Amino acid sequence: MTNYYEILAIGQNASTQQIKKAFRERAKRLHPDLAGENAAEEMRKLLVAYETLSNRDRRFEYDRVYNRFIGKYRFDYRTFLMEREGDPSSQAKLIFFELLHLEEERALSIWQKQGGLQFPMEKHLDREDWMDCAYILAEELAKRRRFYEAFVLLVSLVREERRLPYFRHFAREVETLLKELVRLHLRPAVDAETYLECMEALLELGFPPQYEARVLRSIARHNSGESPARKKRQAHNNATPRGCNEVKGGSPS
Repeated sequence: MTNYYEILAIGQNASTQQIKKAFRERAKRLHPDLAGENAAEEMRKLLVAYETLSNRDRRFEYDRVYNRFIGKYRFDYRTFLMEREGDPSSQAKLIFFELLHLEEERALSIWQKQGGLQFPMEKHLDREDWMDCAYILAEELAKRRRFYEAFVLLVSLVREERRLPYFRHFAREVETLLKELVRLHLRPAVDAETYLECMEALLELGFPPQYEARVLRSIARHNSGESPARKKRQAHNNATPRGCNEVKGGSPS
């Protein structure tokens, strides 16, 4: 797992001011005018490290995962997992490993090869690892405008967090990402029927009445423009999202 403290050359007990100072100093050294275009990747890693450690909740989450991670992997773990290409458990762990090492494209490629949303990572990872992995994966999917897949993963996480808290104070950030994705991106990314199914999945998550009222208004607006035949099909469908149903019962017990 990438050591963000090492990237910034600070100790794990560094203050917010020390983090900012270290970031500014290293950002100057990596400026294209001084370091050339080849420093772009190093700058990206520096920005990720700074954005994580300068945010209290993200830093807490990172420290928790990192401290657990360094106790597990003290050998060439990537090679070990890559050699087990036919083993779903090894591939799930490899996806998480690559995400933690900022190898997002490689992680997404492995995830897609394993079936994407059809790949039951929750069966192959510890519950905590699965939830951390699914959140990072959802973030990366959203960055690549794969909003429906990100939505499905986030719904599964919120549902599981409701069942048995793990993220706790960080859960608000998970919910915020889900709501922003729905508000800004989901509707143009899916067809009308899938969008309605997703809205109905949100209603099952137990959000506050004010947010549920907003979701219901959105459903009403879309229903008002549907044909009678479409409404009849929807009524017989019991409003269970196809994609969301893929993960509905997939959370670890």
